[in-house]
Amino acid sequence: MTPADLDPRTPVLVGVGQSSERIDSPGYRGLSAVDLAAAAAREALADTGAAPEVVAAAVDTVAGVRQFEISSPGASAPLGRSDNYPRSVAGRIGAAPRRAVLEVVGGQSPQHLVNEFAATIAAGGAEVVLLFGSEAISTARHLAAAADRPDFTEHVAGDLEDRGYALEGLFPPRAGEYGVAGAPAMYALYENARRARLGVPREEYARGMGELFAPFTRVAAKNPHASAPVERDALELITPTEANRPIADPYPRYLVSRDQVNQGAAVLLVSVAAARRLGVPQEKWVFLHGHADLRERDPLDRADLGSSPASVLAARHALEVAGVGVDDVTTFDFYSCFPVAVSATAVDGLGLAADDPRGLTLTGGLPFFGGAGNNYSMHAIAETVQRARTAPGSFGFVGANGGMLSKYSAGVYSTAPVAWRPDDSRALQAEVDAWAAPPQAERADGWATIETYTVTHSRSGSRTGVVVGRLQADDRRLVARHDDGDDEFLDLLSTGEPIGQRVFVRSSERGNRVTTRKVHPA
Repeated sequence: MTPADLDPRTPVLVGVGQSSERIDSPGYRGLSAVDLAAAAAREALADTGAAPEVVAAAVDTVAGVRQFEISSPGASAPLGRSDNYPRSVAGRIGAAPRRAVLEVVGGQSPQHLVNEFAATIAAGGAEVVLLFGSEAISTARHLAAAADRPDFTEHVAGDLEDRGYALEGLFPPRAGEYGVAGAPAMYALYENARRARLGVPREEYARGMGELFAPFTRVAAKNPHASAPVERDALELITPTEANRPIADPYPRYLVSRDQVNQGAAVLLVSVAAARRLGVPQEKWVFLHGHADLRERDPLDRADLGSSPASVLAARHALEVAGVGVDDVTTFDFYSCFPVAVSATAVDGLGLAADDPRGLTLTGGLPFFGGAGNNYSMHAIAETVQRARTAPGSFGFVGANGGMLSKYSAGVYSTAPVAWRPDDSRALQAEVDAWAAPPQAERADGWATIETYTVTHSRSGSRTGVVVGRLQADDRRLVARHDDGDDEFLDLLSTGEPIGQRVFVRSSERGNRVTTRKVHPA
């Protein structure tokens, strides 16, 4: 197919941009999240090769990815925030869109927005769509206590399609009571379940995590937008030190997504007719050949806590829609908040080697490039588009994960012209939703077997042991934590192989508690 053969409504990516600043860098300005997104949007407009002001005036739709400070009802914004983030950014660049969207929470958001609005353009519902996201978490923490701290509060008029948080089902019920208060603990449970399924000892598995992420650090070290551009070897990544303190077994800090970033990224998506009308050169055009969006079962409804079958299904379907196989792809960027997010999809699911010579990231990954809130994969898409242009006809894959291995959006990109191809994610989602789920015991009493576990570590040095297990009486799945002062149980979780061990669980108003021997309620 040639560009002349394309339907005028065919969607095409024509501009990408990124922005960043580090608090320790010369020229640091303390930009707000809106300013960072606007800087990236200006880069995207300029990247089209057309007149930026003309392109900005043509934008009919803007969609923003949520910052962390607006990702939950109780989230705080120490320096203030905009009450209409998408229109704040639009106003900075001289755009007056008829539609403004604020997307739901999750790292899948950037790729999902590309998938969604490409379909919208193909259906004639829009012509020029600007997608963007940003975080200024590092600046907010750096300046929150400053005497002359800035005020990032903005009140912007105009309608806003706020899609809400969509946080339901990301954590098990009452997860906070059991010490699963954040992503590191939840992903650690997945990681240890995967290790046990593979039958790999702790030390060997730790080396494997380091070997998986060491190449990511080499990419980050060369990326001007990286938040931690330092090359580290596998041993350094997994060895606990004062700087690399334990977070949640088996993760030290260097293997955990880095949220202290100041980064923004933007993507301009238009119809072929609009690209021609605006004067965008064809060498700038990159097409979405394949795409998919799926949601995994809620955490405790998953048959295998160490795998991510919905993400694998989404990745495979995106490749199928594109009509290519894994061997046909030149570049990959897999969401990498924690090692298991890469391993479960890329290694276990698609059969890629951890040291695949093509690499598994284009940015450097979330622990090293930076986990730019929900917006990380917008940077991955920007890098993929740029790489595709330098190798016309090649294919690039982006896999974007949200929640607790909960939501997965995938895209396949190439400069090769292609007609719009719908995906079949809805039918695949029905298949996922029909997968069998193990029965659960919210209140658990009796002997049980450990299915997976973690020990979380606070900055003060205190530890909390968490297990997911199965009651021996009826095989119901449970979540429990150790009793305060039960060092014997913490020792069980911290050495050898806890998975498969027999333990005793009792319920109380404080939640389920687990120990190594049978006890009676107090």
